[in-house]
Amino acid sequence: MVNHEEEEEDIVWLDESFFINDNYQLTSFTFGSHVLQLYCLHSASTDFDLTGQLVWPGAMLLNDYLSKNAEMLQGCSVIELGSGVGITGMLCSRFCRQILLTDHNEEVLKILRRNIELNASSENPSCCAALEAEKLEWGNSDQINRILHKYPGGFELILGADICFQQSSVPLLFDTVEQLLKNRGRGHCKFILAYVSRAKMMDLMVISEATRHGMLINEVAGTRSMVGNLEGVIFEITLC
Repeated sequence: MVNHEEEEEDIVWLDESFFINDNYQLTSFTFGSHVLQLYCLHSASTDFDLTGQLVWPGAMLLNDYLSKNAEMLQGCSVIELGSGVGITGMLCSRFCRQILLTDHNEEVLKILRRNIELNASSENPSCCAALEAEKLEWGNSDQINRILHKYPGGFELILGADICFQQSSVPLLFDTVEQLLKNRGRGHCKFILAYVSRAKMMDLMVISEATRHGMLINEVAGTRSMVGNLEGVIFEITLC
């Protein structure tokens, strides 16, 4: 006979916080003449969905590119998809007039907002843009429409860094980008994607999904480089 009382004693119930590492460290990053400070993890949480707590190689690639081409940011309104801890948005805040940072994960949004407070304080004269954070799940039309209602002029630039690593999310990413591009209209908005190659299938999928959504995807000349031991590149994506 099975002793159910003994079975129940063997079960260990773990609170979801067991899987979350929130031991954030204040870390400095330098891009050209710009030094950024923000809180981030140096190793990942157990939960795969919390990848946004780290600074990923693609963010370093994108920030290096933006720091060298800051004129494209001057006076722009920008939305970043999959912002994570917000390292790209913090750099953009030196040049843009308005930046909306987005992520889908509530735990990641907490550290993102903490970093916004750190960098948007009155004691930081380098930040000149309006920095805000919103929850955005790719493909969620209600959330996208709510953002566009709050920002009726839309955005001149859409940014994404190292955000293509789950096949199931890529069509939803391009659904979202398409809606944001169409809000401004052809020729008035572009998507700058810092892409890091980790699998041939994903390389092909990113290009095919952009094409399927009626977009032109062009590699920015001179941006293909090694990021750590991986190859990265900057893509510029617009409506056909």
